[in-house]
Amino acid sequence: MDFIDLKSQYMEIKEDIDARLDEIIKKTAFIGGREIRELEEKLSAFTGSKYAVGCASGTDAILLPLLALGIKPGDEVITTPFTFVATAEVISFIGAKPVFVDINEKNYNIETARIESRINTRTRAIIPVSLFGQVSDMDSINRIAAGYGIPVIEDAAQSFGAIYKDRKSCALCFAGATSFYPSKPLGCYGDGGMVFTDDAHLAEKIRSLANHGQGEKYVHKYIGLNFRLDTIQAGVLLAKFAHFEEEAVKRFELGKKYNELFINSPVITPFIESYTGRHVFAQYSIRVKNRQEVIEKLTSKGIPHAIHYPIPIHLQEAYKYLGYKSGDFPVSEKVSGEIISLPMHPYLTLKDQVFISNTVKSVAC
Repeated sequence: MDFIDLKSQYMEIKEDIDARLDEIIKKTAFIGGREIRELEEKLSAFTGSKYAVGCASGTDAILLPLLALGIKPGDEVITTPFTFVATAEVISFIGAKPVFVDINEKNYNIETARIESRINTRTRAIIPVSLFGQVSDMDSINRIAAGYGIPVIEDAAQSFGAIYKDRKSCALCFAGATSFYPSKPLGCYGDGGMVFTDDAHLAEKIRSLANHGQGEKYVHKYIGLNFRLDTIQAGVLLAKFAHFEEEAVKRFELGKKYNELFINSPVITPFIESYTGRHVFAQYSIRVKNRQEVIEKLTSKGIPHAIHYPIPIHLQEAYKYLGYKSGDFPVSEKVSGEIISLPMHPYLTLKDQVFISNTVKSVAC
């Protein structure tokens, strides 16, 4: 059994992927090939964004809007401590200060009602995370941000394809940033990412920053770096995207089936918000009081698992300098101590789900 079954996916669409890669290799257009622009056009149309700019990773996709906005040392950016470290890492990397807001215990996304109390004159952006494949309450967040003239950047690294009130993740605010890491709902065969926006100037500046600040070749308008998406990864993504909608639907069905299988058990399952048209379940993460016992049982049955995430960012050694302590964000800390992710991918069978859920229920408390 696989935690994420990339092998079955490849075998299912092998001809499409091989044809794309063969064409790119024959043309030897490995940097800046036409497949990159084709991918950007298709994904911008899919999300409903006017512009999409490919980049080298999901981390770069969060970083680039911050750079384009001119966020600098002394500025503050609001986000959540319960996420992959990249969300806060990019804020720190440019010298700004991550300001954390605790999560909602039901959906694990930022607690919207707590955001406004953390805004001050130094706040330059808000980065809500659409964790595990379900979008944050973006309308509420956008309303708060608009009152202060603050841009919102959706960390949609795990939620490409998710639907919020009939609108797609990545096209819900000033900018959306997604990841194409292999395990993501739409993943490539290496690293890759994309930024989405309706702002023409932002898109132009991000495109330039991602290519050494160039407008035209050897003419540098900005100080940038190499954050480019390479053509081979674009080719893989184009082949996979042709099948993506079907896989996204399947992920939502599988997630709901898991939830049904855990009814009348002590397992806390992912809560699906009323505003959620589609949760893409980048992870299927449950909570139990006796996590170590559950892990041992899963291991004994050969069932892979993971913990997303065992230590919230404010308690990581790298963030000691912020001065946070245990107890500052109690919901994030509680969830970090109980959460465990189970196998989730479009090729998961009902038999597998029953076996996995029964194994968990046999020991969970």
